[in-house]
Amino acid sequence: MIERPDIPDSDRLIFALDVADIDTARKLIGQLGDAVTFYKLGLEFFLSGNYFELAHELKADGKKIFADLKLFDIPATVASAVRQLARRGVDFCTIHGNDGMLKAAAAEKGDMGILAVTALTSLDQGDLDDLGFKCDAEQLVLSRARRALQLGCDGVVSSGLEVPRLREEVDHALLTVCPGIRPILNDEESAHGDQQRVLTPGRAIAGGADYLVVGRPIRDADDPRAAALAIQAEIAAALRH
Repeated sequence: MIERPDIPDSDRLIFALDVADIDTARKLIGQLGDAVTFYKLGLEFFLSGNYFELAHELKADGKKIFADLKLFDIPATVASAVRQLARRGVDFCTIHGNDGMLKAAAAEKGDMGILAVTALTSLDQGDLDDLGFKCDAEQLVLSRARRALQLGCDGVVSSGLEVPRLREEVDHALLTVCPGIRPILNDEESAHGDQQRVLTPGRAIAGGADYLVVGRPIRDADDPRAAALAIQAEIAAALRH
């Protein structure tokens, strides 16, 4: 039986609100209603100029916020940025850096969870080879996850494919947040888009994932609310087994 942190089932789905402007964001939030309780606000929306305005609205409505900004800078600058985000009531923040950056972020996190990015789910083995990593994706994720936990981070962002090994070899206290989640289509093939290492919601949860990040399968659906509810149902079913 997989050890599970005490997370409300509805919070396990994080909707990636990757849109360019606040009007589009508000329209989607209105459509989704109570089907989504956790929102990821990434770099595209950050550049809209309305990032913290929308974050405030979401928090006022009882939602949770994942600031997926993948901070990467000198440790002092990362620490300052994390301190600012923590004051805004952000629930999760991503750091895409080395040990010094992760340690500095963890020291300033307050009640916010720090997530270390391991290996982007858009990268395949050829990409990792090009970047100079002399190991496969799973080995890279495991190495970074171990260091992240030692340095005071709360969790990692990784493909759901790597989560079973994380559960076997890294402390269960480590939160796992998994993008690259794609529902199964009628022909039983996943729609990958620009993701390479993907998994369905049920398989990711069954493998030990704590949170699933889903964007386009919800955003681009004819009925985003129905799409979100279907994923929530798949998550709930996987948790019961």
